[in-house]
Amino acid sequence: MKREFEIFTEFIKTKGLRYTTQRRRILTTFLETERHVSAEELYKLVRKTHRQIGFVTVYRTMKLLSDSGLCGEIDFGDGILRFEHKYAHQHHDHLICVRCGRFIEVIDREIEQLQEKMAQRHKFKPTKHKLEIFGLCDKCC
Repeated sequence: MKREFEIFTEFIKTKGLRYTTQRRRILTTFLETERHVSAEELYKLVRKTHRQIGFVTVYRTMKLLSDSGLCGEIDFGDGILRFEHKYAHQHHDHLICVRCGRFIEVIDREIEQLQEKMAQRHKFKPTKHKLEIFGLCDKCC
């Protein structure tokens, strides 16, 4: 967890912002939550121990964490933006059930290789990507 704090502190400095106690507490809470979490869910978790932190502060801090590369943003098609750990986590894609909202994280080297070949074929240098496949899970079929 120490490295994440260093990355965020450096990022905040480059933006000319202050590394506040509130931002540190939000980052700590997020890092302790190993799941996809919305700003609202994270706000509720933060408020359990730090009642003075507002929703807007949580939301803005999560946007900074996303911009710094520590987390990724994902929308499972329900209109709720969620954040997931990115730093020191293996890249993965998502299968998302449109009926129950269940999602499955998928790590597949073949898909990654196909994406790399496609980019090379088109003389394209990707900087990031995500694959989300929407459909029905085995429980909803």
